[in-house]
Amino acid sequence: MASESGDGNCDAWAARDPSGVLSPYKFSRRAVQSGDVSLKITHCGVCYADVIWTQNRHNDSKYPLVPGHEIAGVVTEVGSDVKGFKVGDHVGVGTYVNSCRDCENCNSSLENHCPKSVYTFNGIDTDGTVTKGGYSTHIVVHERYCFKIPDGYPLAKAAPLLCAGITVYTPMMRHNMKQPGKSLGVIGLGGLGHMAVKFGKAFGLKVTVFSTSESKRDEAINLLGADNFVISSNTQQMESLKNSLHFIVDTASGDHPFDPYLSLLKVGGVMAIVCFPSEIKVHPASLNLGARTLSGSIVGGTKDIQEMVNFCAANKIYPEIEIIKIDYINEALTRLVNRDVKYRFVIDIENSFK
Repeated sequence: MASESGDGNCDAWAARDPSGVLSPYKFSRRAVQSGDVSLKITHCGVCYADVIWTQNRHNDSKYPLVPGHEIAGVVTEVGSDVKGFKVGDHVGVGTYVNSCRDCENCNSSLENHCPKSVYTFNGIDTDGTVTKGGYSTHIVVHERYCFKIPDGYPLAKAAPLLCAGITVYTPMMRHNMKQPGKSLGVIGLGGLGHMAVKFGKAFGLKVTVFSTSESKRDEAINLLGADNFVISSNTQQMESLKNSLHFIVDTASGDHPFDPYLSLLKVGGVMAIVCFPSEIKVHPASLNLGARTLSGSIVGGTKDIQEMVNFCAANKIYPEIEIIKIDYINEALTRLVNRDVKYRFVIDIENSFK
């Protein structure tokens, strides 16, 4: 059970109320059980989910709340039944740390869709305790929800793969976007969008970035390798791209229209959304007349996560990150809300708690 009295075996930073302001906190992680892996956290990515739950935007936050679900670190202990990991291995933990392990989804390596899946933070684990995330010095997790990070892949850059990376990789693989020569549109160029561009280029696609911000043009093309950059409010530019794209990945978190983007798809084209605008309004003709598909997706299953990490290592795909110390986290979250990050904050946990 997490200790709330300022003692315990794990140092962390926690939000205490919906102000979302984080400060130092101590609690106790569970002892390692037979199927568990314990890891010393070296790095943790900063995701918009951390803002949502520290500030109780979904009215279900349980305080004190320790956020963080893009976790990378080094194994320090394994349970007696653990076969896949050993002490010293580099590993990652993503957005969930448990599931029922017996339903149709779990048996299909779609644990992210298990009705009993347990979020890495602010979830209720099977023992009734509230889960606490990666803004902390170590975590204990069943080996099923732990992923090997290949030797030589920097842990700081591995962290954002566990949410931002897998969130865009999953629909891209599910909709067979790995087809060299085809065309991909990416809406939004933040933590998720910049990974969609990187995967698109690695898949051999012709990538067009759609953004509301002209200031992102240079980096979209020269840093991330996009082939084309379009200001989405420019109706002339949008008009010129009608029926030209095979795929679109929509990462734009704010409210935005959908019909103008659907009109850019070729016949049979797919638009995958990984974002949560307040509503989706679509004219039926936008789908029916081009036999188009509008599809949702959320993170990925355990098999896909390991495959994605291996793909990034093999193809030298690295998120663009800004490394911070934990005592900068409140400023970082403010900057994240203001979209002032290129393209993912990663907390250097290892050097923040010395």
